[in-house]
Amino acid sequence: MPAHTDTTIKRVKARGTLLALMFAAGFLVIATQAVSLQVLKQGWLSRKAEVRFARSDKVMGKRGTISDRNGRPLAVSIAAKAIGVYPRKAAAIDNVPQAARQIASALKMSRKEVERALRHPKYNWIKRPVSPEMGAAVAALKIPGVEVHPFHKRVYPSMELAGQLIGASKIDDIGGRNGLEYRYNDILSPTTANRTVKWDGTGKPVDIESAPIEKISGSNLVLTIDANIQDIAESALRDAAVTHKASSGMAVVMRPKTGEILAMANYPGFNPNNFGAFSGETRSNRAVSADFEPGSTMKVFVVAAALDSGKVKRSSIFYCENGAYDIGGFTFHDTHEYEWLSLEQVIKFSSNIAVVKISEIIGKNALYTALKDFGFGQKSGINLNGESRGILTNASNWNRVETGAVAFGQGVSVTAVQLATAYSALANDGMLVKPWIVKEVVSPNGEREKAFSSPGQKRIISPDTARFVKKIMASVTEEGGTGVKAALTGYTVCGKTGTAQKIGPDKRYFKDRYIASFAGFVPMKNPELSIVVVLDDPRSGGYYGATVAGPAFREIAYKTLDYLHVAPETESIPEKLLLALKSEEKK
Repeated sequence: MPAHTDTTIKRVKARGTLLALMFAAGFLVIATQAVSLQVLKQGWLSRKAEVRFARSDKVMGKRGTISDRNGRPLAVSIAAKAIGVYPRKAAAIDNVPQAARQIASALKMSRKEVERALRHPKYNWIKRPVSPEMGAAVAALKIPGVEVHPFHKRVYPSMELAGQLIGASKIDDIGGRNGLEYRYNDILSPTTANRTVKWDGTGKPVDIESAPIEKISGSNLVLTIDANIQDIAESALRDAAVTHKASSGMAVVMRPKTGEILAMANYPGFNPNNFGAFSGETRSNRAVSADFEPGSTMKVFVVAAALDSGKVKRSSIFYCENGAYDIGGFTFHDTHEYEWLSLEQVIKFSSNIAVVKISEIIGKNALYTALKDFGFGQKSGINLNGESRGILTNASNWNRVETGAVAFGQGVSVTAVQLATAYSALANDGMLVKPWIVKEVVSPNGEREKAFSSPGQKRIISPDTARFVKKIMASVTEEGGTGVKAALTGYTVCGKTGTAQKIGPDKRYFKDRYIASFAGFVPMKNPELSIVVVLDDPRSGGYYGATVAGPAFREIAYKTLDYLHVAPETESIPEKLLLALKSEEKK
């Protein structure tokens, strides 16, 4: 073999060996780096990736639900979105007006409003809450600094139903504005937790780490309210107010044995979904916050106190001065010229003069004590904010005229819930039960956290006295009684009408403005419902409690008894009473 060929072969082998060594060295370097990256620097690389492809922020749970006693939701929080702007990132927007137009189109806003938000020097919200669809539309625009955040929107699915009672929450779903939303804000409010979102190279989220929503959501409230009975009460109250052109009205339906509030209605209504469209007065729960002079609905308590004192007998009769009774230059009047009336007739015909004389027999101090025992002049203790005490001045300040006026419900003021509570005591054989409206607190995962019950009972009159007063009250809705329009077929209604003059800003009574009311309970033998209906300043079709509030009481009672399947006490209404009812309806 020639020498040069041998030399060439040696050179080729040397080059092959060199290349092999170079490849081997390169592989060794790559392998070493791989081992270093995968083993020695794994934690460092993970941290670098997380810095680039992961972000931590805060996530908030859902506000607790408010529902009626049967689980019907009255206030819920639903998934929504919030659109915010980070000013430092938004500085990278090339064409702010164009970006503003795109966002405004997606959110149905004005371009100028969005542009102001994009140019704002601090972090701010463009709009919240918005629907998930709107949030997705904004996210798809991929505008620097504009971010879509998870949010919750408070919704009141029944709209005006129990609006003043439920109240409304603030936009952030944390703070309550009024009603139960405000009173139980600490229970309903959610908390926040850290959330980490990891993204892939294309910008899509691949992993989200956060606390379970149940752990950071607010607890739920279950009420004693029955939404069906609430609807019955609101409809009857609204019809009466519209028919008689009353400025406002209230109605309370209560279980006398337990103190549970089944309905608490206000007119005009309030829709919490549109908080700002209503005045502060309309938003307030007047059934607990507004006090009024009760008029003749107060007379039954005077009679009860007199009987319980022993100074007045069941057989007592009273001379009613033919309709005019003078005390120290002031004359009390009856609507009719009565002579002698029995105790039953005093209530049936609603004699002011007889009740004034009864107050004189028992004395002002005993009258004051009795009214305090029935809960007047003090808060009822219901678990609601804004409750008024009403007005019951100390008896030491009363003269003879003032004592007489208090006896028939003038010069004293009460709330609708106070009146319902006091009438429930008569229904409950003399036991006063405090009213309550929240039944239980339930955790986000459905476990009962706290159960409420009646705050307790207190005897204020003897059972015998209460039962006799019930019989007297039943005569009010019988033929010839002032409350015949509140009578029910098949049930005995125990009630009392009330008509009181309104007081003006100058502390003088208006001559043509009144508070009309009807209060009572049904059925007489085993009372299931105590109901109070109050209409403020009726201007059409009369102003007497019997005419204005009586029919609303009857409608609420009849429909509620039917809904609760309460069996009638009698087969049919007496023929005389049926004829009397028809006669009254024609008037």
